[in-house]
Amino acid sequence: MAKRIPIEDSYAASLAVKMANVDVISAYPITPQTHIVERLSEYVSNGELNAEYINVESEHSAMSACLGASAVGARCFTATAGQGLALMHEVLFIAAGNRLPIVMTVANRSLSPNISIWGDQSDMMASKDCGWIQIYCEDAQEIFDIILCAYKNAEDDRVLLPVAVNFDGFYATHVIESMVVTSQEEVDDFLPPRKIPSFALHPDHPTSWGAVGFPAIQTEIKKQLEDALRNSKSIMNEVWNQYGRITGRYYDIFEPYKTEDAEVVLLLMGSSCGTARIAIDRLREKGVKAGVLKLRLFRPFPDKELRSFLKDYRVVAVVEKDFSAGGLGGHLFSEVRTSLYNLKQKPKVLGFIAGLGGRDIRIDEFESVAKKALNIVNGKEKMERDFMFLQVRE
Repeated sequence: MAKRIPIEDSYAASLAVKMANVDVISAYPITPQTHIVERLSEYVSNGELNAEYINVESEHSAMSACLGASAVGARCFTATAGQGLALMHEVLFIAAGNRLPIVMTVANRSLSPNISIWGDQSDMMASKDCGWIQIYCEDAQEIFDIILCAYKNAEDDRVLLPVAVNFDGFYATHVIESMVVTSQEEVDDFLPPRKIPSFALHPDHPTSWGAVGFPAIQTEIKKQLEDALRNSKSIMNEVWNQYGRITGRYYDIFEPYKTEDAEVVLLLMGSSCGTARIAIDRLREKGVKAGVLKLRLFRPFPDKELRSFLKDYRVVAVVEKDFSAGGLGGHLFSEVRTSLYNLKQKPKVLGFIAGLGGRDIRIDEFESVAKKALNIVNGKEKMERDFMFLQVRE
């Protein structure tokens, strides 16, 4: 019987991992994800979870331990944030290329040079091209549900890819929210133990992994990874629909809010979506036709789905907590604009960079984004480039 409980968002992640009956947890503490692995260590210590808990000396080691455990057929978990994810970067490619269905939570955190423990999405965006499925969550309920679905999707024989479940540091780690817990019986029915793959490492039939990739094979290896990543979208939808039939909570690649007649659509990912919805409600009261599109899936990027949804809107304002230094705005903005490029009548796409280093994005700032985007598309205002830093102090 499902029940509603108050829970810290980090503990919602820990609870999902526990209920998934993982075999191996490999972890190194780093703010703001530490609560996740601390709670998991308690579950293992007090006997609530029968798993091997490996205390490693770095995040690079944490992912390396997951590689070995997953390669023999174990269900694995790790968590990290910010600089820890950056230290893992080399090993992320190995996990994806070897088709190891590891699930990792990333409590998104700002990167250096200065020491910032607060949340923005620059850490995962710096590793966006490693071959992992990447999903962004808004709150405790999504974190719990998406982690369970991530294991189901990752371990499907048609996928066999690692999944990074992202949520904003502090905004979606250190807050307490209301959440409905799926029963253990339902979880066990939805997510049975991992099936040992035929290619798993075993001493009785030794194999070699990670050998030299000569030029004659490297292109084919990368193409196979790309095909698997692209094809994972359809399996992900199957998994989310199956989970929805069990729990009544259905998920999709994106979630629209008041977009039916909107002239401007705010597109973003993560915890700020709730604030953006409040801004939309206030704009609607003032007669401004605005809506929000929350994007959950960033990799594989849902280009076809976004083209189909956004093609008839006048202007799309992408608001994101990252940027590509020396590039053309934020990573999400660049992807969205590229996706819409070949449309005959494409909406104007504008990028707004905000929330860096954990700075609050206020309701009035989302309102100003919508108004500015409409002014630009109506010729009343100009933007030097198609993107701007929203919160720079004068």
